[in-house]
Amino acid sequence: MEFCRLGVNIDHVATVRNARGGHVPDPIRAAQLAEAAGADGITAHLREDRRHIRDLDIDRLMATLNVPLNFEMAATPEMLAIALKHRPHACCLVPEKREERTTEGGLDVLSQRDHLRPMIEALNAAGSRVSLFIEADPDQITASAELGARVVELHTGSYCEAFVEHNALKADHELSKIREGARLAAAAGLEVHAGHGLTYDSVKPIAAIPEIKELNIGHFLIGEAIFVGLDVAIARMRQLIDEARQG
Repeated sequence: MEFCRLGVNIDHVATVRNARGGHVPDPIRAAQLAEAAGADGITAHLREDRRHIRDLDIDRLMATLNVPLNFEMAATPEMLAIALKHRPHACCLVPEKREERTTEGGLDVLSQRDHLRPMIEALNAAGSRVSLFIEADPDQITASAELGARVVELHTGSYCEAFVEHNALKADHELSKIREGARLAAAAGLEVHAGHGLTYDSVKPIAAIPEIKELNIGHFLIGEAIFVGLDVAIARMRQLIDEARQG
């Protein structure tokens, strides 16, 4: 089975830094360590309220990384201008609410077609690969393809929540939806990614879906790194993903 890439989200290194102020821990150092440990890409979400990643972090990441940067962004004029200035490898459009602790659910592409279309066109023209973070819903997948996105990232949060709750029936149901969504997206010509809430325990069934080309994982890896180090945490996740791909 084809190799599955691992993108590492460094947002929560910045969350710890910002909790006290100052410059440590440095998310760019975390990105460099992740790259050295085998991450295939780095994800950073520049939020409207700058609660973790800051503008200077994006500047430094663009100047430092040797692996692709996946720039997570709300579909706003401010974020579009920043993306067009930097032209990262990938721009993942995500829903964003100021009061949420983390991204809650997928982007509603269907209801935002007219808003999203010019942004996607502008990012495509700038050479950034556009990804839409969506639920594994057939209508959302079809709309994403019609708008010209090259990638969809399927939200795995509900599956992971069911896994943590030991609700096997719900986990199987959510996993089936993701499997079918991945199949539909690939058939529509979209590259398929997945992420949100994945851990050592929940990653293998997702990684085993052949249409999924990339997993983006952050919070769990940063949390695990407190105990074992970021390189060890990433190496273990990489091992589990590879084992899943080998069947």
